[in-house]
Amino acid sequence: MDLLIVLGALAFLMLVAYRGYSVILFAPIAALGAVLLTDPSLVPPMFSSVFMEKMVGFIKNYFPVFMLGAVFGKVIELSGFSKSIVAAVIGVLGRDRAVLSIVIVCAILTYGGVSLFVVVFAVYPFAAEMFRAGDIPKRLIPATIALGAFSFTMDALPGTPQIQNIIPTTFFNTTTWAAPVLGIIGSIFVLVVGLTYIESRRKAAQRRGEGYGTELLNEPEPFEDKDLPNPWIAMLPLVVVGIANFVLTFVIPRAYGARHEITLGSHPIVTQVGSVAAIWAVEGALLLGILAVFVFAWRPVLGRFADGSKAAVAGALLASLNTASEYGFGGVIALLPGFKSVSALLSSIPNPLVNEAVTVTVLAGITGSASGGMSIALATMSDTFIAAAKEANIPLEVFHRVAAMASGGMDTLPHNGAVITLLAVTGLTHRQAYKDVFVITMTKTAAVFVAIGVFYLTGIY
Repeated sequence: MDLLIVLGALAFLMLVAYRGYSVILFAPIAALGAVLLTDPSLVPPMFSSVFMEKMVGFIKNYFPVFMLGAVFGKVIELSGFSKSIVAAVIGVLGRDRAVLSIVIVCAILTYGGVSLFVVVFAVYPFAAEMFRAGDIPKRLIPATIALGAFSFTMDALPGTPQIQNIIPTTFFNTTTWAAPVLGIIGSIFVLVVGLTYIESRRKAAQRRGEGYGTELLNEPEPFEDKDLPNPWIAMLPLVVVGIANFVLTFVIPRAYGARHEITLGSHPIVTQVGSVAAIWAVEGALLLGILAVFVFAWRPVLGRFADGSKAAVAGALLASLNTASEYGFGGVIALLPGFKSVSALLSSIPNPLVNEAVTVTVLAGITGSASGGMSIALATMSDTFIAAAKEANIPLEVFHRVAAMASGGMDTLPHNGAVITLLAVTGLTHRQAYKDVFVITMTKTAAVFVAIGVFYLTGIY
């Protein structure tokens, strides 16, 4: 019965997310409903002392990253830099390489620190125009954007400033550059397999005589590439974020040490720098990136920054609260008797890296969130993973990279917020376009086990 309560809570949350209801509202309902069925007297204390503590703790650690990432993406958009980068890539690769061009543009923007959701809105108009000109089925646009923005640049490439690569740093005391070789190998696997699949689908549609499509929804206006900023200048803020993140990752621990203490009156404030250094590095990098945009494009940005920043902060609040609610949900579920059965089942996988990969990707799939599922998994089982790493003599950097990549595996199931947003923006339905997105999802999942296999075969990471 205890196991059924836990599974019922997970199924309920997945269902309401799939139907489009707010996770912020229904995550506590699902969690406390499970507590009610277990022991009604525990509902108030579990809400105040577990759910809210976990939720607030997540926001304390990660909201600045969500906010700065959203603001950075918005100023990149307001400055015209995103359009300039897209036009430049298209100019280099040619409009006949539509799939490759869109994947590369999405990858550049995501790896440069632009939020995944911002990338969807920024790139879709160009993707629609290129696919229409090449008579490529519009239903392949979501899979193409997902490959560029929701996969290897999100969690595999070393140093990526996306939240999925930041969360493991607080549990393993690693940096965002952990296990770079495995990350690059996984990225190449995803890119090659994903491009091969989408191109095969494009050619198959061409042989059948299927074109772009008719009677389509949310078709954007034609793109005008006039008066765009110089693409080399447009790229500079992204380069600033990448370089600053790399430099600050090493400078911050040297400047502050492993433990920093401030004494204000009689109350010392102690910070364990190792668990927050990577977060500080990304936050500092994003701040410098925002400043770089203002330096090179202050006129177009400043005039619309008031409204643009409001929209960016609102989006960051929604995204962070969604994930934090899922984190609180996981914290409650992890304390229920039924979760012990789930943990025992997952723990029965003997290989520690495979155990971690399966645990993270299953929870990411259930919650429909890479960051939410990984947060739940690491919050409940990171001590177990660390102990297993010591016993098997596996560097924690490898556990970091496996967790990050696994979170981006089965997270893009139909109820995933990014998938729902992507389909809504492109004017397509799950029936029309999700099958190809799911293949990208399976490719991301397979890449984790490719990376694990490479580590065990070669020992490199």
